Amino acid sequence: MTDDEREYHKPVRRPAELFDRLFSGDDPAEVSRVAHSTAHALLARVRDDPTADVVQRLVAFTDDHGIDDIAELWSRSPARSLPGALWRLYLLQLMIHDDPLTAALLYERGRVEIASADPVVAGAPTPASPDELVALIDTILRGLFEGDFAVALDRAAAFCRVQAAGATYLADDYEATEPDRASVLTTRAARLATYGADLTACAALRRRDSLD
Repeated sequence: MTDDEREYHKPVRRPAELFDRLFSGDDPAEVSRVAHSTAHALLARVRDDPTADVVQRLVAFTDDHGIDDIAELWSRSPARSLPGALWRLYLLQLMIHDDPLTAALLYERGRVEIASADPVVAGAPTPASPDELVALIDTILRGLFEGDFAVALDRAAAFCRVQAAGATYLADDYEATEPDRASVLTTRAARLATYGADLTACAALRRRDSLD
């Protein structure tokens, strides 16, 4: 078992600051083929049989099985692809489930500070409790499978941008007194902002039937 596999050993609760680590690969072409084929097969399966039980199993997958199976399939995929989008949504969900208190803190600070409609698009209550944010990210993930896929991606992207804004402002608050904590928050803000941009791009591709 490699060091990365130990990080993902199931059931797993990964630290949020590690949520963008990738697996090493063997044959890149085969990895890409499997990633795309499994992502398309998953969506086709749930769209053909969108029962509540099937959807709930997919939403609760990482709670029940950890993240390693999904990481093996999709973590090395391009960010702006179907498997890349699914990987980011599951990883975002796991990050919120793992530490809902921090997620709520970042979201509320971001909601207050951000100068955009992203809090409205994301759809969290005002203010949002930790449990409400867990419910929100599960609802967004559920929307991938039984709602409008592009809308769900847009909501997830908006969620990331609100969180990124919150992390940025909190990092500024801690810079003078707790620089290490500020650095962690800055790193998280950058990752969340990147995820937001990637998911927005994926939503646009989906609307053009070009998200492969």
